[in-house]
Amino acid sequence: MRRTGAASFGARILKKSATPLEVLVVGSASLDTLHIGGQTFRTAGGAGLYTALAANCAGARAALFAPRPAPVPEALQPVADSVEWIGPDVSSEEIPRLEIAHHGAGKATLLGASWGAVASLNPEALPADRLRASIVHIAALPDADHQMRFVQACRRRGAARVSAGTYARLIANERGRVHALFEAVDLFFMSENEANLLFGSVDAARTRADRTLFVTLAERGALVIRGDQAAHVPGRPASEVDPTGAGDTFCGAVLAGLARGEDATTASRAAIVLAAEMIGAIGPSMLLERAPRRRPAR
Repeated sequence: MRRTGAASFGARILKKSATPLEVLVVGSASLDTLHIGGQTFRTAGGAGLYTALAANCAGARAALFAPRPAPVPEALQPVADSVEWIGPDVSSEEIPRLEIAHHGAGKATLLGASWGAVASLNPEALPADRLRASIVHIAALPDADHQMRFVQACRRRGAARVSAGTYARLIANERGRVHALFEAVDLFFMSENEANLLFGSVDAARTRADRTLFVTLAERGALVIRGDQAAHVPGRPASEVDPTGAGDTFCGAVLAGLARGEDATTASRAAIVLAAEMIGAIGPSMLLERAPRRRPAR
């Protein structure tokens, strides 16, 4: 693979776009238990939640299609105040719950996952008006076939651009299906470890000429791969407290930049800044502090 270096960049302040832009995220909002440095924390989480919040912080008008508990737990209420969370409605017992142990240097172990009502999300229930968003992103779901059904529904119903993400355990169990998902979307997001699992090595990762793959490299930044060329976007120094959701934060900010008309490398530079700042606090607290408050639309 031929690599082209991206110019180094300094700190960049993410500014809101004067004109709201749309990113629709399909995924989950969860209640997470995190084990970090010998301490246990309980916080909001979920790939869909981090992605939508980050897109919102980066200037997009983001909507989240994910099970919405009634009543909304206190830990998730700030999400409902910040992002257009469009349901479907479920009971509080059906909200996903994850348990994660962090080991430092961006390494973590998923100790347990209860997906709750996420497994029953129906692609045909996607609101037609939200599918007019610039980009529809299908965040990690319990299985790759479920993600593929959403991709197919988005294509059939005229979505402009479709994006997806994955996670290591899914690739380990469903490598062929994840690869098919990768081939079916316009944009794909994954970590270095996930790329090694899916392709054998990051260097072996390639896309079609009209597709883009984003591979996060922890403190080393990210690769933007299009066809057989890859641009390296350098990392940004960060004080890591909790790396949960770093890749999803990067993803959401990139999607916001692309929706704004930026090229993939430029969008990735700003996204790395936001992700580096986000991991300096527990859970999505920094994203929630920065996110503009809005009245939830149902």
